[in-house]
Amino acid sequence: MHVTRTGIVLKPDAARVLFRPFNPIGDERPLRILARVLSLSEPEVVEMLGQVRAEFHTRHQKMLDYFLKRFEFVRRLLPTDLPLSNERKLLIGAYFTHEYSLEAAALFNPSIVPHPDQTGLPEGTLRFILSLRATGEGHISSITFRTGTIDNQGEIQVDTPTRYVTTPEQIPPTSYHKGLFWQKLQELGIVDNIAETIFKGLNDSFTSDELSHEIESLRRYAQHRNTEFDRTAGRLLNLALSNYEVVYLPEQPLTERVIFPNAPNESNGIEDARFVRFVEEDGTVTYVATYTAYDGRVTIPQLLETRDFLRFHISTLNGPEVQNKGMALFPRRIGGRYAMLSRQDAENLYLMYSDDLHFWHTKEPLLKPSYSWEFLQIGNCGSPIETEAGWLVLSHGVGPMRKYSIGAFLLDLENPSRVIGRLTHPLLSPDELEREGYVPNVVYSCGSLVHAGILILPYAMSDTASSFATVPLADLLKAMEPVH
Repeated sequence: MHVTRTGIVLKPDAARVLFRPFNPIGDERPLRILARVLSLSEPEVVEMLGQVRAEFHTRHQKMLDYFLKRFEFVRRLLPTDLPLSNERKLLIGAYFTHEYSLEAAALFNPSIVPHPDQTGLPEGTLRFILSLRATGEGHISSITFRTGTIDNQGEIQVDTPTRYVTTPEQIPPTSYHKGLFWQKLQELGIVDNIAETIFKGLNDSFTSDELSHEIESLRRYAQHRNTEFDRTAGRLLNLALSNYEVVYLPEQPLTERVIFPNAPNESNGIEDARFVRFVEEDGTVTYVATYTAYDGRVTIPQLLETRDFLRFHISTLNGPEVQNKGMALFPRRIGGRYAMLSRQDAENLYLMYSDDLHFWHTKEPLLKPSYSWEFLQIGNCGSPIETEAGWLVLSHGVGPMRKYSIGAFLLDLENPSRVIGRLTHPLLSPDELEREGYVPNVVYSCGSLVHAGILILPYAMSDTASSFATVPLADLLKAMEPVH
């Protein structure tokens, strides 16, 4: 079996910057900053703003609009209600804004799916979307995108992205269902008398603003001002804020869209999104991704759903079997139920079924580390791929010196709990050009696809950059040892 490395390398580009809020801790420092800007004469304000615009306007789109948003955020701290010039408002906003280079450190762990738009292409050519984990200052990860095409010979072309990146508008959820919210609280183990007291004042359907209002009312009128109350209230609000939507404008190119951490439970990163083109039984197509939310202490599996890569719905995955990392959804229902691969114990692979995409209650063992190159742990490298021979699953195995390799196995189409084939040797291991990086000796993928009889395998190299490998599907299937 011959695996072809394409030589395509997607490297992190530190020049792709976005603007983010700069929020000094506390109120005293912002007050001093405002006082200094207010002390400037109007000519000084105009001169300073001109310098900012000259230095930064080619690096961003709608920068002045963002400065005005940042001014509105700190307006409450102004010591006066007297009108300010637009230039002074913009300059104040600039002082509370900073640039963030989202992929300055790494661009890795790719996942590939067919693009929703396949128009205007030569016969036999597929347009794709590649999602990548971009990591910048503070090791904060986000999701960024590339586009490209694969022709009928398996030749890959990756489109050059623009230099701009843009975060989306966040849309708060309209409401939460009280019963489902309570169920999630129970699963997280944070149900107590305080949570019950807070919930008594909520309707069967409530918004995050209504939850915040109820918490503040209890603080004000019931004298709930202790640490225990604040801890429980904070957990309730964090859960509410972890379910949200983001939306982009159609005129924003896909390569400029970035999903940056928004919720408290992902404040330190959105990691390893595994995208899959999911087709419902009625033919409806939704692009679904599982990813890992990280708050600096705990990792939590989350779900991302989109029909058009413009509007994304982000929600928590629920149920007692939603644990650990590396969950990967099958691209269709099996026997009328959703199916998902998972790694519950940081060592073995499991198979889960559910009637509800957002709730998972059962699991069954699927695969254990069996070969020397995977003795430490085995996991998936993305969602299963449906072939005539069975469900093709790309796996990762960890061996001596914590070296990561990519393997593969085959599951029965109608009964995925039955493993029918398996590679006894790695499909791909890091070579001398791939083993050096932020985390050495690692090749890793979050999702592949098959086109024109060829497996297209995007993969990360030592948690630093990304590339592509290809292998004829027939050769891969032939190389698998049957499992009885």
